[in-house]
Amino acid sequence: MDRRSFMRKAGATGVAAAAATTLAAPAIAQSNPRISWRLTSSFPKSLSDTIYGGALTLSKYVSEVTDGNFKIDVFAAGEIVPGLQAADAVAAGTVEAAHTVCYYFWGKDPTWALASAVPFALNARGQNAWQYHGGGIDLCNEFFAAQGIVALPAGNTGVQMGGWYRKEINTVDDLKGLKYRIGGFAGKVMEKLGVVPQQLAGGDIYPALERGTIDAAEFVGPFDDEKLGFVKVAPYYYYPGFWEGGPTVHAIFNKAKYDELPATYKNVLKVAAQAADANMLQAYDWLNPPALRRLVASGAQLRPFSQEILLATFDAANQTYAEIEATNAPFKKIWDSIKAFRKEHYLNIQTAEYNYDTFMMIQQRNGKL
Repeated sequence: MDRRSFMRKAGATGVAAAAATTLAAPAIAQSNPRISWRLTSSFPKSLSDTIYGGALTLSKYVSEVTDGNFKIDVFAAGEIVPGLQAADAVAAGTVEAAHTVCYYFWGKDPTWALASAVPFALNARGQNAWQYHGGGIDLCNEFFAAQGIVALPAGNTGVQMGGWYRKEINTVDDLKGLKYRIGGFAGKVMEKLGVVPQQLAGGDIYPALERGTIDAAEFVGPFDDEKLGFVKVAPYYYYPGFWEGGPTVHAIFNKAKYDELPATYKNVLKVAAQAADANMLQAYDWLNPPALRRLVASGAQLRPFSQEILLATFDAANQTYAEIEATNAPFKKIWDSIKAFRKEHYLNIQTAEYNYDTFMMIQQRNGKL
């Protein structure tokens, strides 16, 4: 090959390489654009270790994975909109995202509540199994598409406590006329037993209890409840929160804004949300045990709900579901899916899981652990 021919070919190769480089740069830039979103939380900053912190975890992972190109700024309840208006703000495009519990918005349609928790449904492990492997996420987003949002699990508290009461609650009659702060759809069930449900954001509960505007309140569990100081104004601490066996906290996104994202960023959101989901449950499992000890030392009087109350509320819940299923097709479709898995889930965990846990609990009570 003569020198002139070689140079011609080398030059052509160099031009091609330069062209490829020139084309690649915009392609990369297009796949990793600079995007800045705002996220409104339904929770106060005082709960940054747990439920509010789920949004911070999501934001942190999204930023780190995209080298800071996709930024989500987190705002506490009330900084942009009140906590119970988070979903409306997302749907309207006031903000691009929210971190909230979907049962807060059951008044729009009770189907909202099924995405998070309803009385006597699944525990946290069951809820996650149904969502990630049983098609629950897709079923819920099929419904949410008509609301103008996309929702991804981004937290779970585990089974919650039954709340704080000014007086002991031993029978169903004791519930009658009780002004009770209880989140979301569960209030509709409790109404059948004479409860007067009150829906308040987390930061508004303490002053309402202190002033006597409400007689009782449930929020989450020992760690968060301790932070909010409920033991100072209502000493009786009941369990379990049968309306929230495994409540999912969601990251919800404006659908139009979500659909505009590059596929890479959508995948980043999915992975970051699932990481936040797992991290929150792990944090509660770690933080709740010592918090419960501190609450008891501070005067909390632990009380289990009586079997009479549990059975009455179980029946009231089933009656409520039957009434809604008869007229609400989206609710029925999702609830049928949950019920089918619930039956299998509790069949399975009563074998190895239940027996192992029960044995270990007995050893703990006997002082052997």
